[in-house]
Formats: sequence, C-alpha cells, structure tokens
Amino acid sequence: MDKAKKKTITNPKTGRKKTVKYGQKGKTPAPGTSKGDSYCARSQGIKKGLSPAKQRDPNSPNNLSRKRWKCAGSKSKKK
Repeated sequence: MDKAKKKTITNPKTGRKKTVKYGQKGKTPAPGTSKGDSYCARSQGIKKGLSPAKQRDPNSPNNLSRKRWKCAGSKSKKK
C-alpha cells in the first residue's frame, strides 16, 4: 500500500536504517478546519490504544501524521 510520505530513520546505536511510511496518498491535510479537528480526535483515540513506548515515539506513523495535521490534543491548529 502506498502512502503519502516516508521518513528514513537511522538507529544511532546500531546504524540500521528503517523507513516509516505514513499519511493517505492523494489527500492534503487541512489543519485548523473541522476535518482537521475530526482527524486529530480520531488519531488521539488511536494513540491511547498504543503501548506507552509507541505513544512517546516521535517516529511512529500515527505521531508523524499528527504532526503533519498540526494536532494539539484533539484539535488541529492553523499555525
């Protein structure tokens, strides 16, 4: 399945690289709108279901997508 974005992360201890793919292909985020608020609320629920380590991981697909949508809690910010 193709995704909109991908980020390559290098483990500083081992030097191994891992590619994380995230975001829906063909869709553009609309931060600060009702659609953005809906996405942020939904993804916050997904985040609560993850393990504590994954919740804090800045390179998890859910956290990278939340950053792209400019989520702050369950709301999406314009700036």
